[in-house]
Amino acid sequence: MARVWQHPYLNIFKHLKIEEWKRSTKEGDVTTIMDKTLKATVYRIRGAIPAGNFIQLPKTSTQSLGLTGRYLYLLFRPIPMKYFVVHLDVTTEDSQVIRISFSNLFKEFKSTSTWLQFPFIYEEATGPTKTSKTDLIGAAPRCVRWTCLQLDLQFILMMYLNRRYSHIKSVKLCANQLVKNIYTSDLSFDPGVTISEVRQAKLALNPMPREMSFPVPKGEKWHDRYVFIRFPTDDSQMLQDSVQSCLSRTSGSHEPVQQLPQPVTDSIQDKVSLIQQITSPVAWSHRTPSVQKSIPEVSLTSGHLGNQKGCRKGVLAGGDATVSCAANDGGIDVYVHKLGKGPTLLEDPGLGEITSPRLTKSNTISTKNSSRHRHLLPDPILKLKGVIGFGGCSTKWALWSKDGSYLVYPCHAVIVALIVETGEQRFFIGHTDKVSSLTFNGNSTLLASSQMGPLSMVRLWNFETGKCLSIFKTHIHSICFLSFSYSGAVLCGVGKDRHGKTMVVVWSTASVSHGGEVTVLAKAHTDVDIQALKIAFFDDTRMVSCGRDNIRLWRIRSGTLRSCPVNLGEYHALEFTDLAFEEGHVADREPEDRTLFVCSRSGHILEINYKNVTIQNARRLLPSQTQPVHRKEKQTFNSGPGIAINSISISSTFCAMGSEDGYLRLWPLDFSSVFLEAEHEGAVSSVCISPDGLRVLSTTSTRNLGFLDIQSRGYNTLVRSHADLILAFAVEGHRKQLATVSQDNTIRIWDLVTMQQLYDFTTTEETPCAITFHPTQQVFVCGFSNGVVRSFSLVVSDLLVEYKRHRGAITGLAVSPDGKFMYSSCSQGTLALYNCSTQKYSVLRVLSNVVCQDAELGTNILVVNGDSSLLAFVGPSRYIVTIMDASSLDELLRIDISILDLESTNLDSALDICFAPVSSGHLLVSTSSNKVLVLDVKTGCLTRQLSNLHQVACSALALSEDGHFLLTTGDRAIKVWDFQMKFNASFQVFIGHSEPVQRVAFTPDQQHIISVGDAIFIWDFLAAPEKASKGSVRWSIESSPSPAAGPNVEKIGDAASGTNGIPRQSIPVPFLASPPHLDISSMPPGKNHDVFSESDDEGTCLKSHVMGRTQKAPDSSVHVKKKVDGNVGGPGKTKLGQWCPDLDTGNGRIVGPQNNIRPDSYKHFIARFKASTLPKTISFPKNNCERLRLKAVVGYNGNGRGNMVWRPDTGFFAYTCGCVIVVEDLHSGSQQHWLGHPEEISTLAVRHDAQVLASASGWGDKSSRCQIRIWDVPEGTCRKVLFHHETEVQAMAYSHNDRLFITLGDYSDRTIALWNAFTYELMSSTRFTEPVHEVAFNPFSANELACVGQGAITFWLMKQWGADINLQVHRVPVPEEIGPVELTSICYSIIPLLYSGTNTGQICVWDIGTNRCFMTWEADEGEIGVLLCSGNRLVSGSNTKRIRLWAVGAVQELRMKGSRARPYWHLSSLSLQVNEVTFSPTQSHCATCGDDGSVRVWSLGSMELVVQFQVLNQSCLCLAWSPAASSHRADHQQVVAGYSDGTIRVFSISRTEMELKMHPHPAALTAISFSMDGQTIISGDKDGIVAVSSPRTGITIRVLDDHKGSPITVIQSKNKEYYDFGLEGGELWLAASADRRVSVWASDWLRDKCELVDWLSFPAPTSPKIPTNLPPSLANFCPWNSSMLVYVGFGLKEEVLFYSLHQKQVVEKIPLSYFATSLSLSPGSSLIAIGHCERLLRLIDFMSKTEQDFVGHNDAVHLCRFTPSGKLLFTAAYNEILVWEVLGPGAAESREPKNTP
Repeated sequence: MARVWQHPYLNIFKHLKIEEWKRSTKEGDVTTIMDKTLKATVYRIRGAIPAGNFIQLPKTSTQSLGLTGRYLYLLFRPIPMKYFVVHLDVTTEDSQVIRISFSNLFKEFKSTSTWLQFPFIYEEATGPTKTSKTDLIGAAPRCVRWTCLQLDLQFILMMYLNRRYSHIKSVKLCANQLVKNIYTSDLSFDPGVTISEVRQAKLALNPMPREMSFPVPKGEKWHDRYVFIRFPTDDSQMLQDSVQSCLSRTSGSHEPVQQLPQPVTDSIQDKVSLIQQITSPVAWSHRTPSVQKSIPEVSLTSGHLGNQKGCRKGVLAGGDATVSCAANDGGIDVYVHKLGKGPTLLEDPGLGEITSPRLTKSNTISTKNSSRHRHLLPDPILKLKGVIGFGGCSTKWALWSKDGSYLVYPCHAVIVALIVETGEQRFFIGHTDKVSSLTFNGNSTLLASSQMGPLSMVRLWNFETGKCLSIFKTHIHSICFLSFSYSGAVLCGVGKDRHGKTMVVVWSTASVSHGGEVTVLAKAHTDVDIQALKIAFFDDTRMVSCGRDNIRLWRIRSGTLRSCPVNLGEYHALEFTDLAFEEGHVADREPEDRTLFVCSRSGHILEINYKNVTIQNARRLLPSQTQPVHRKEKQTFNSGPGIAINSISISSTFCAMGSEDGYLRLWPLDFSSVFLEAEHEGAVSSVCISPDGLRVLSTTSTRNLGFLDIQSRGYNTLVRSHADLILAFAVEGHRKQLATVSQDNTIRIWDLVTMQQLYDFTTTEETPCAITFHPTQQVFVCGFSNGVVRSFSLVVSDLLVEYKRHRGAITGLAVSPDGKFMYSSCSQGTLALYNCSTQKYSVLRVLSNVVCQDAELGTNILVVNGDSSLLAFVGPSRYIVTIMDASSLDELLRIDISILDLESTNLDSALDICFAPVSSGHLLVSTSSNKVLVLDVKTGCLTRQLSNLHQVACSALALSEDGHFLLTTGDRAIKVWDFQMKFNASFQVFIGHSEPVQRVAFTPDQQHIISVGDAIFIWDFLAAPEKASKGSVRWSIESSPSPAAGPNVEKIGDAASGTNGIPRQSIPVPFLASPPHLDISSMPPGKNHDVFSESDDEGTCLKSHVMGRTQKAPDSSVHVKKKVDGNVGGPGKTKLGQWCPDLDTGNGRIVGPQNNIRPDSYKHFIARFKASTLPKTISFPKNNCERLRLKAVVGYNGNGRGNMVWRPDTGFFAYTCGCVIVVEDLHSGSQQHWLGHPEEISTLAVRHDAQVLASASGWGDKSSRCQIRIWDVPEGTCRKVLFHHETEVQAMAYSHNDRLFITLGDYSDRTIALWNAFTYELMSSTRFTEPVHEVAFNPFSANELACVGQGAITFWLMKQWGADINLQVHRVPVPEEIGPVELTSICYSIIPLLYSGTNTGQICVWDIGTNRCFMTWEADEGEIGVLLCSGNRLVSGSNTKRIRLWAVGAVQELRMKGSRARPYWHLSSLSLQVNEVTFSPTQSHCATCGDDGSVRVWSLGSMELVVQFQVLNQSCLCLAWSPAASSHRADHQQVVAGYSDGTIRVFSISRTEMELKMHPHPAALTAISFSMDGQTIISGDKDGIVAVSSPRTGITIRVLDDHKGSPITVIQSKNKEYYDFGLEGGELWLAASADRRVSVWASDWLRDKCELVDWLSFPAPTSPKIPTNLPPSLANFCPWNSSMLVYVGFGLKEEVLFYSLHQKQVVEKIPLSYFATSLSLSPGSSLIAIGHCERLLRLIDFMSKTEQDFVGHNDAVHLCRFTPSGKLLFTAAYNEILVWEVLGPGAAESREPKNTP
């Protein structure tokens, strides 16, 4: 977003308010003077020492400007005969700060890795007085002109340091120079041309904005008076080729090689230029020419031959230019690009006429061939044709032009000028938010508009040309009313200031039309309400306003705005809504002697004598008496309840009024009776009489606009619009009709040609959600929020059929292009198929729970491809895209797109989908991580990926029929992409919407584009098919763009080619439910024979007989390699039995060895995503003197696979929690904790004698290695660490005789490794081409094992002779009757039986002797992941959360014994994040709360769960235990919990029930605490609101909003002496918020006293590299110093701050290695516990200043809590809770080391 507010340019001095010197600093002789040449105030910096006299931006070196503009423009003038220096500190993308300096002090160009120094040289063009470069260096000459220096910072860093530019950090301007201003921009401006010259000559230049340019007298040229330097020059974009070619030339000509066309021939003269550093930078060393010792000069000559004036030329060394060389002195003359090669002109709406509402991205790319500088054409590719809509911020703004030919009104952020006669529209585009007011001057030449929001901008427009004359910020935060004077010289605005107080500002606009600026004449604050204000048309200094209880007359006198009220008498309590002056002029009356008419919401109209300021008359509009239908009397003025009048307009002969009852009424000026009226659908918001008095314009609250023709007495509705957000639309191509549905409960049909509404259908109790046209019938179908689908006939405009097959809101609706079928989906996940062959559609099929139930998806949740064969939708979850047969709803493919974005903590999910042309066979999916994925509809493979399309996720997308152009929406903008990415700038951006675009689409004829959201926008598509390139659309992956083009397009290698050999990383993979298999191998399908057969001793290559041909089989399903020992062919060589892969599947499935496809099985371990990182440094305790010892672990990692082991015969029981192994004694409950793994442990295996335990952890975020640790169980120490697998270890097992140990990698690793279980040397390693799910040794034969995977079981037989290992492998597929399944679990039974489970819930029984499956049965509805067999009992566990016990003694009589088995023990697992831990005053219990909505109370002695309170569908975010003083009964203890819905619940621990529920917050609670007496609850929410409530009555006593806008992070209370700090109260409490602010309060709640003691704000860096997720701001009272407060949070440094409440300052700082994420201070000692995001726990002794770091957590340590005694410390990371025992300084020395990992 930084670039948005800095576009098109940024005035740095104005941005920093340099005149205030609050955000900048000056040193030495720095003053402001008036410059005669510029006729403006400039800053003069002078002094003998430049380093001692300077201006520095920003104020301190620790701050950063954060300006991202590529070009920096410095407007300066060196002081004659003096030296000056300029320093620029710029930051690269890798956060390296580089200083760029230029000065006439420097003798030569110098560079280091962090500093570039360029000499600034002046050259006299007349006379040979200075001939060498050395002579040209020195002080500025006597006559020097104002200079505009343009620096291309991006190019300078890339060329000289090979670094990428990020932003400007600081600027330092040193003596001696005059400085007018500094600007940054992404655009390259040319000061020598004007906007009119550019347009007339159609030049590809960007004229310098008026604010940046120097003044030029009439008849003169810019370059005759000033100097312009562009460094490097344009041609330096092709630096090396141009420079090398010129160095070989010997021409002595100084004439430019190329000329500018005539309109700008005189614009490049008399320049200051930049000297060329001929020696090549490091980045281009491979093309470096021979090095010259001397630096040639670079000067800029005139582009117009024969018209060169003698002048002075200045240069910077090190620049780059396209040159022609001189033979005598090496001089280089710079020539200018041809206009065709220059940058594309970028028009700014604020600088020129608005021809298209388009923003263009500057994208200058350095290439070797200039012909590659191509852009998406035509440019612009869209032109706004029409807007359907009115209003936005308000519906009362609509104006007549002076001649009555135009109606001007706002449509959200666009201003529309409608030609009344023809209906054509003109647009004024530039506002970034909804337009809040409009006003014309008297002759309609000037139009003023303002926008809503805190950054209220006012734009002044030339109405005739559409040019924006001025844009200026106001002093008003929210402008609600503007009024122009008749002459246009004065503009008045009304709004609110930042404190919410009404403010009136008057500006002078007299010089705007002549290029002048807008100045403030006067401003005033007032306490009165103002609803309307107008400047008197007869006097620019007089104004009138009205509002609630007041009418005031205003006048500007002597620069002051003053007002006087009208004495309203008995009408003083009325709410006045509008006012109007009497029209016309009477010769015998003074101009101000006229009547003012003011209307009110009570129906009163007051006539006020403006001159005498008195009420002349008062009337009231009343409703007519109830009359028969055929008799309706006109309204009269009388007494009684009146009709609210919203607007009034006066002409010379009559008065028009718009009222709340929907009537527009016309009255004579004596108000005798209504002579004409018009009834509207809604309240009339405003009325306006046309200048000729023949028509009356009216607007309504329903967003309709029209006028009443007085002569014909007819009413013409010009504009209708939806009154709320438009949700969806559909286009009918034959009749060119558009259908829209909106949250205003209406369905509207529009004519696309006339943009008029044809029909509307209104519902009352339901909202239409989706809509579609039938392609051949005059029927449209609409889905509603109550699940009803209705079809409507456009012929009879009536309902045809109603369908009630859904229970939730309709989320998708689509009709196949051939018109045969219709599809609908709802928020409950139901999908319905309809037959559309008849007029009354019939339902063919309904599927449940197949469509995603997430309501946040885009509009295209259901799409059908072009030939009506495929249906695609998002579901069953938002991470899955499913493709079905469109005619039967048979599932064909599921694609899982849940990719982890490294910069996000969330899984990637689908937002919108659309099909590409049928010939391409692709499906486009936009995702939540701001990507568009192009997927193959047959295989599910990712073929292309477009990244970073918008600043936010792409909410809608559409592809043209020919596949050339892609539309995406985001950031309230529309982007048009060249989908093939053939150009360097492959997209164009178009703005206009003020709210997110809900949907965008091409019309069926591809001639237009329609976008909807706040309104309906219709765009002309200028690259329509007949205008587009006729080349065929290439969907192959070879058509990848230039790396610098457009978005980040990730090129995905074609798996079918098999050429790259690199596994695809981070791509969506197919989720094969009923799959067509992937064909990604060059080997054709063949047949196999499954037999055991040994290979010969020479290790013959494995062969497969395929299709009658004998081929080598490098793609065989198993690759076996021996442990690398340097003797591959000698002893120890592994021999592999013949392996015949199953190639003949009927689907051509041959999976390549590098294809990392996630199988359709939950069996594989997927580590939980963690945003935290491992620490780089750790401070380990010295001399084994640890102050903490891990005492207990609360929790179990339910994400693991086989991560719990138990040996009943020995009693050994172990499990994992994160990266900790917990060994627990089931009798006593005591725990041992084995630490050492850096990442989450995936699985465990224990030897049969229970003496050795193996554990495995993965590679995490690729920063750790996958490791297997071997533990000695009796000693509790790690014996060995093994490294072999790459990603994760899926399973491990020991052989029955404990001699062999086998490990199995996950679906990405696919390696099975065999180890010697005594020495743990690798004996054999085998790689599969398919994932293997589980492995098991035969318990009765140590040399046999089996593993299961995709559709088959593999039996292994091992034979060993000495060091030689011979492996015989036999793969047996599952019977065809079972179908395509994954075998997911395995278990041996009594010989010769083996059981295996499948992902479809079946159990297969195998005969080991014959290697065949002889029996299967349906055991469960879900995937069977666990099988255990003991004797004649078999236990199965599945992902349906059921455990079944089977009697398998007699397999022939297999029967189910029971559906559940009672567990012998229970270990509580905290599945979601733990948010808080709190303790009882007696420390007998503790309580935790989590995201699952639970509050759990634990016994501190046994760490067993005592009671659990559960709240469904909410997260419990904070928790507090009542203090001991809160109750006279010791057994009456309470816990108060805060939830995500803003509620507070009080639970009684003794009665185990909820006592009270309160709802004091509208937002989620983030912190909560009891007062010290327990009689008050203090709570804070994520909006920064602090509430004080009573736990007895539930009443909210007080609300504090001092922290409003930032979440409360900490609330803490403590006792204090009653009069401490000079304030009454026995309690001190603090509140900290995420914006680094801490407030400290003294309170006495019984006396209702609460006073602020101190307010702390801690600084933070302003660098743009600030992380997205900032560490929290945390504060605690110091237990060992009653006046001390401890703070940690994001700041200038990583440190702990100690703040004294008495001294009011930070008194001590303790540095940290990382920012803190949690904080706790021990009440029993001077210990501070700090958690870090780097999974580290740091313990600091405040007294001794010693530090100790402790590891053990698997994620960021977000919670630290000491118990009240300080003897225990609880720490939490996500769902893990570790309990540490706090030891004394020497207590750890006597500790036995056996539990130390």
